[in-house]
Amino acid sequence: MVEVVLLAFIVGVIALLYAAWLSYVILKSSKGNQKMQEISSAIQEGANAFLTRQYKTLAPLVVILFAVIYFVIGMNSSLAFLVGVFSSALAGYIGMQVSVRSNLRVAEEAKNGMKGALSLAFKGGSVTGMALVGLGLIGLSALYYLFDGNLAPMIGYGFGASLISLFARVGGGIYTKAADVGADLVGKIEAGIPEDDPRNPAVIADNVGDNVGDCAGMAADVFESFVVTVIAAMLLGTTGAALLGFDKGLLSQLPLAIASIGVLAGIVGSFFVTVGKDKSIMKAFYKGIGVSAIVTIGLTYVYLFNVINIQSMALLLSVVVGVLVTALIFAITEYYTGKEYSPVKEIADKSKTGAGTNLIQGLAVGMQSTALPVLLIVVAIAISFKLAGIYGIALAAASMLSLSGIVIAIDAYGPITDNAGGIAEMSGLPQKVREVTDELDAVGNTTKATTKGYAIAGAALGALALFVAFAEEAKLAVINVLDPRVTIGLFIGAMLPFLFSSMLMTAVGRAAFEIVEEVRRQFREIKGLMEGKAKADYAKCVDISTATALRELMVPGLLAVLTPLIVGYLFGVLALAGLLVGIIASGLMLAIFMTTAGAAWDNAKKLIETGVHGGKGSVAHKAAIVGDTVGDPLKDTAGPSLNALIKVTNMVSLVFGALIVAKSLNLI
Repeated sequence: MVEVVLLAFIVGVIALLYAAWLSYVILKSSKGNQKMQEISSAIQEGANAFLTRQYKTLAPLVVILFAVIYFVIGMNSSLAFLVGVFSSALAGYIGMQVSVRSNLRVAEEAKNGMKGALSLAFKGGSVTGMALVGLGLIGLSALYYLFDGNLAPMIGYGFGASLISLFARVGGGIYTKAADVGADLVGKIEAGIPEDDPRNPAVIADNVGDNVGDCAGMAADVFESFVVTVIAAMLLGTTGAALLGFDKGLLSQLPLAIASIGVLAGIVGSFFVTVGKDKSIMKAFYKGIGVSAIVTIGLTYVYLFNVINIQSMALLLSVVVGVLVTALIFAITEYYTGKEYSPVKEIADKSKTGAGTNLIQGLAVGMQSTALPVLLIVVAIAISFKLAGIYGIALAAASMLSLSGIVIAIDAYGPITDNAGGIAEMSGLPQKVREVTDELDAVGNTTKATTKGYAIAGAALGALALFVAFAEEAKLAVINVLDPRVTIGLFIGAMLPFLFSSMLMTAVGRAAFEIVEEVRRQFREIKGLMEGKAKADYAKCVDISTATALRELMVPGLLAVLTPLIVGYLFGVLALAGLLVGIIASGLMLAIFMTTAGAAWDNAKKLIETGVHGGKGSVAHKAAIVGDTVGDPLKDTAGPSLNALIKVTNMVSLVFGALIVAKSLNLI
């Protein structure tokens, strides 16, 4: 045990030291002129204010759950829960702090061309990725050592991470899209001013939203996936040992070792993210992912066959399956969301006849995009199960999530470049600078989409492992779909992602309405604003977005936490099992559909803005703006939040499974 724990702890420290070094390099870079620094400072203040108020809002719920876990389950689980809450929140906080300081430096570096700006933006994203996996490994290894290898209390660690992930995704998603939609509806459509125009009162809130949603929210989401998948795979070590005939202790510790190997591989891969002569940014990212994948497989082979002397190709190939899923999910999502490919081109083409045809085509692309990822996940499950049973599936999921460091580096690059473009526009930098930031941002839209695809696939595989762990905890060998209790749970579970998404979409709509009314008021009442002679009241829109997001996040969050407890209590453990199956299947499809459709609409708009179909101001462009506005809450609020819904319902069931079995009413 000590060797694996020490390995994980040391690798976690290395990841944090690497993040610290990257932060030092970023902060040494030029901050640009006074105007750029003022804009960046306003974004920092807004992001910090939101995150601080969000954590204060969640504090009472955390205290209540800590007390419940302490009295119902025990001290160790409640302590692990608090560590999970703190670690997840800290991972998002660190990433966001660097992100809001990287944006103006990337804008300044863009004066010298794309290469330096890309390098700096990726370094900023890497801080988030490496802080995430570093904290995850340190938390996992420390608790595993503290509890002397007892995995049961560590479920509380995963639950704490799940809770923060849920509320970070929900709150950050509502904030970012309320500001974005409000800014677009009045600024671009009604007033006809450019995106990120300083005359738009919602422009700072929009830039703040990129950080609290796509940086802090995504970091908390993947941090949770990373730790809960490793924990679930470790829990299934006994099952793997019984099937494969290896030592139970070795197989329980193997997922933690694989996670450590993947983190090291991600650090190595990050040094290969450089643009070549063709200046293809996506190729640079694929190069980094490819190197990380190869290093992960190579080090896993050495670890299995030479370090712990488990001569098992089945386990090695299970790891290979997880690594390949990561690479393929990137390629599939890029195809459906990249502006170089036919799905986005078709949406742009249909925009020529108005918003209606744009929306129809975008919906069709989103629905179609569910097929290949689901088939990929199905094939991965089939192969890994054939290789090593349910433990093989868990190991494949763990190896996939082991690459979280470099994947999140690529994701967090997106909001940095988006903010850089906004700062360039608002501070009046030369057009050539905006051209560089626009090119970086266009790729950032694709990378945010591809990493969301990765997060969704990881959530699905991780939830499957959690579900099996729950079934073992509840002693369920068979779940009969003809049993009415299972059917009840199945239908409620399939419905829950739709109800949950509806709440988030409605929340975005309400918040956006308030932003729209405020922007209209300022355009109407602040004399000289449209002429650029007066300054907008940015703080008012930031405050509206913050207050509305925090007001709206609690009900969907409680729905996710309480539904499995209520269903299990009323109808029993079989109904709860059906509920989890329904949530996983329905939530996976809906999440892929929404995130892909939204990203495709966004890049169709950006494709038209390059000059095709009449360019900016054309009928096609106005239609594409409508599509992008509809897609915004799909891809950045409801869709990504479903990852957290899937995992938190499974974690709640796993944490309180024994209690539900003992206390349920079994009404039918």
